[in-house]
Amino acid sequence: MEASLAPQPAAAASSSSPSPAATHSGKRKRSAPHEKAKRLKTEQVGDEELQRGRASGPPRVSVLLDRLQQPITLKELTELLHYAALGKPCGIKQPSWCCLHHQKKVHRVNVAIVEGLTQSHFYKHYLSLQHLRTNYSTRVTFTPSSENIASGIFRSEVPKGDWSPIPSLQSPLQKVVNAHPVVKTFGKQKRGLTAYVLSKEDMIKKHYPVKGMVGFEEFVCTDSSDSVTDHSPLFGIDCEMCQTMKGYELTHVALVDSSGTCLLDELVKPQNKIIDYLTCFSGITAAMLRPVKTTLRDVQARLRMLLPSDAVLVGHSIDCDLAALKLIHPHVIDTSLLYKRLYGQKFRLKVLAEAVLKREIQSDTQKGHDPLEDAFAALELAQYFIQTGPAQVVELHLEDLWGYTIVDEEPADYEPAPSPINRFSDILQTLGRSVAYLGKRSHVELDLSKQQWYKSDKELLASFKRQTNQPFLSVTQFSSFADRLKPLGLHPELQHQRACADLRDMCVVFAGPFPACFSERDVRRLFRCCGPIQRIQMLNRVHARVEFQLLEGATLAVKTLNGLRLQGQSIKVRRPVHESTLDLDLALDTLTEDTSNTCDLYAVKLRPSQAERIRNPPEINRQMPGVQCSGASVNGLPPSETDCEHVQLTEETFRKTFSRFGAVEDVILLPKPEKKAPHANIKFESSEGKQAALSSSAELQRENYLICPSVTPRHLASWVAMATSTGMDGEAGEMTTHRHSDSQDEQLIPMLAKLDHRLGKLFQSLPEGTLSVVLLPGLSRSRLWHHLLHNLISTEPF
Repeated sequence: MEASLAPQPAAAASSSSPSPAATHSGKRKRSAPHEKAKRLKTEQVGDEELQRGRASGPPRVSVLLDRLQQPITLKELTELLHYAALGKPCGIKQPSWCCLHHQKKVHRVNVAIVEGLTQSHFYKHYLSLQHLRTNYSTRVTFTPSSENIASGIFRSEVPKGDWSPIPSLQSPLQKVVNAHPVVKTFGKQKRGLTAYVLSKEDMIKKHYPVKGMVGFEEFVCTDSSDSVTDHSPLFGIDCEMCQTMKGYELTHVALVDSSGTCLLDELVKPQNKIIDYLTCFSGITAAMLRPVKTTLRDVQARLRMLLPSDAVLVGHSIDCDLAALKLIHPHVIDTSLLYKRLYGQKFRLKVLAEAVLKREIQSDTQKGHDPLEDAFAALELAQYFIQTGPAQVVELHLEDLWGYTIVDEEPADYEPAPSPINRFSDILQTLGRSVAYLGKRSHVELDLSKQQWYKSDKELLASFKRQTNQPFLSVTQFSSFADRLKPLGLHPELQHQRACADLRDMCVVFAGPFPACFSERDVRRLFRCCGPIQRIQMLNRVHARVEFQLLEGATLAVKTLNGLRLQGQSIKVRRPVHESTLDLDLALDTLTEDTSNTCDLYAVKLRPSQAERIRNPPEINRQMPGVQCSGASVNGLPPSETDCEHVQLTEETFRKTFSRFGAVEDVILLPKPEKKAPHANIKFESSEGKQAALSSSAELQRENYLICPSVTPRHLASWVAMATSTGMDGEAGEMTTHRHSDSQDEQLIPMLAKLDHRLGKLFQSLPEGTLSVVLLPGLSRSRLWHHLLHNLISTEPF
């Protein structure tokens, strides 16, 4: 993974507060213009193969190192998606914040939105998210301007360019037919009846009665075969219901065979007390049902006897009929799904009969619906559709059913009205590239025929993997993790703060006992040699809780200051021990080995007095230079001299020191409260340079440098600034408490592992050459949290 360390908050107190990244950028000293330009060019190329002179390679994303310090917005994210999908041939420029290499080899784009998952969850449960931490190589912080990210992607405005399609020789009628939802669903050619039989997956998705599914345990199954053929017989069926004390129950059923012969026309006595006969729809009255003895079980037995094993049942919204019959039949054709409308709505059976069959049913003069008449109409509609073919059905009924009026010739002075916005989804479809949204039902600005809704991530993943021709642009929204967080009873804000608190513990050390004269200021002077300090809290006057801004600061503090003797007594420096840090060592080792840190090294430039104390083993009664008690001098030096001893450093100082171990790609100076920068992150061009520097740590220590492998990915420093700023009382400055033993945390681990596994399966099913982006937007419910809970993990799984 190629990520770098940079200060930038992930949880500021208010959105109006300037980010530390912005503040820091003004403090960094720049190198000579020609060197800066040379490094920027290297950053933009960012590919070792290209640096060796090989111009070919797989598509990949590289982020400019300076931009890793800043969050990207939804607009900037869509810049990457626009360029990946359209590229230079359509006049689209490279994104302003990153570089996409070999764009011409990008064949698909997939964006996965994981509701409820935050950057805090990702790093707190880093070990559980193996797929995300190993397969996704570019990570940046993401702050969308809208809660509806999916809709924002589809409706994003593409800069005007040469994206207009080649003029088509098709007639206006052909254009409309080709774009019609019926043709897009079933194709243009005539096909046998099996092409229109609902699959088991579709029946499950649309909640038809299916054997083995929850809610249908008491339903009766017909004696049907496993499959049907184009020569299987069709049977039309329709039911009418009334309302009872237990809900809707069957009162009338009709069944006709393929020739229209009535096989069954039966009134049925409901089992429970009727509270509404629904006469205006069912045509049923109390007098009609009074002598009836037929029960639902009788009807089920009759249907099982009448229907052959390869029967195909036809009905209009037949799922309702099967539910009323409490019957499971695996082979059905639903005429409400054959004659699709533009935006997913369904035609009434009465409308279809009038437009297609030229026959009036369910007239206003008759009392209620006749199920025999309706069953025959549904059967005829299915037979007509199969015999005529989808394209011909659309052409013949384009005006009377779908309301289209085709103008064959346009006036000479006709000019198409300009589109008010160049929507991303519209442009892709204009160019013949399909788009799709898969996830929970949401307000997505996309044709309903391009949307697929699922109640669970399992259904979503199964459907996505089954697609033989995946859309060019797909947005998948996983929501099960967010749904499972709600029963835990944790408010999104509380859940986020708890995750941040646990992660803050990784940056904390406890130290002491200190001499009685030690103040908080003295502790700060002692520990700041290891890294930028976020805050210090004195405990019982002789112990302190030291919280660093970076994980490396705590690591160096334990390594270098543990056992140091001050005024004759040894201090201990230890990490906190509780549930959130039990696997801390393993987590730190994994972060160190993370590919985002492969070439990164953390370095501290010490003051001479600090370096001398760390190089020589601590002895009894030796005092720490630079620390004074009650205004007294230390080691004979006046307080003013020890206090004012600072090191003036620039990027070039670190670059010159570490370039002897290998080519240095970049140096980022880490800010300090006293506006000096003796801490830096060194990024080598290869891991060999980093290992050579680590092997020479003793030599570097003699030059007043402390080093350790980088643990914090560069963009994660933006989270560190946020995490270390939450949980503080602004007036009292006391840490808020959080429990580490709550059972909710234990429940999250298997949930996260399952989510990560599903994301891995999604990743594996992506075609070659797909740009995959995973968004972790958290459980944001208001704009206040947009800058608190969002993170982007992006990859190039080409």
